[in-house]
Amino acid sequence: MSLLVVGSVALDSVETPFGKADEVLGGSANYFSASASHQGPVKLVGVVGDDYPVEKLEPLKARGVDFAGLERATGESFRWRGRYRHDLNSAETIETRLGVFSNFRPKLPEAFTDSEYVFLANIDPRLQLDVLRQIKKPKLVASDTMNFWIESRRGDLLELIKHVDILTLNDGEARQLTEQANLVQAARWILARGPRTVLIKKGEHGAFMFTKDSIFFAPAFPLESVFDPTGAGDSFAGGFMGWLARTRDLTDENLKRAVVIGSAMGSFVVEGFSITRLLEITRDDIIRRVAEFHQLVTFDRKMDA
Repeated sequence: MSLLVVGSVALDSVETPFGKADEVLGGSANYFSASASHQGPVKLVGVVGDDYPVEKLEPLKARGVDFAGLERATGESFRWRGRYRHDLNSAETIETRLGVFSNFRPKLPEAFTDSEYVFLANIDPRLQLDVLRQIKKPKLVASDTMNFWIESRRGDLLELIKHVDILTLNDGEARQLTEQANLVQAARWILARGPRTVLIKKGEHGAFMFTKDSIFFAPAFPLESVFDPTGAGDSFAGGFMGWLARTRDLTDENLKRAVVIGSAMGSFVVEGFSITRLLEITRDDIIRRVAEFHQLVTFDRKMDA
């Protein structure tokens, strides 16, 4: 398994109706790695400041995350502070301090340049393109984006999606990028511009996967307790890409399995703050939840009555 993630390594302070956590592990690369590492080793590229508590990364290292691509820069680490009210679908950002992340220029160690499966987490699309130039022969490239880049770097983002196999974004971002209100039409617009697959995330309402010939939907798992939705999308991506890298199978049926596994990982992470639950669960837990997903959507389609 050769899986690379390039993204943010941050410290989050989060408040929800169910509690709060200060200075805990955050950032897209951390969430992705905590999720994907259940399927196999992960290579991480990111940057932290000289104030980052790197000892907190030891549990991820123990799970097989390779931090040889984590740069230590002089200055403050990326920090985000946010609050969720009873609508857990959207966060209120109280403070963002980019610190050394504002000058991040990803430089892959030589041993990382032969990575076959690549996830470009939510960073400037110009940097995502630069990462692709450093990789020799990727088998599968997926990228994420957000409303800020759609608005401020639209041309660069459109250039990027010509070179990726999978684009992941949420429903609002899909509509913003394509100027299409209908998500099916939005997905077709994106597919016509390069990617073979589009994943549109709808938070507590599940996720759609679109290809040229098919549409697949996985619901969100119905949970009794949701503590912290932060990182759910990146955990979804970690489960999805981790499974594909583990199985090396890019058929439509296996892509569907990957969507369900991604949804399962997203459902686990929200049960606690930061990456706590992703470090607690076992492979048996994942297998059971995927089986529960199967029961959730399986039915007898006979209509003889």
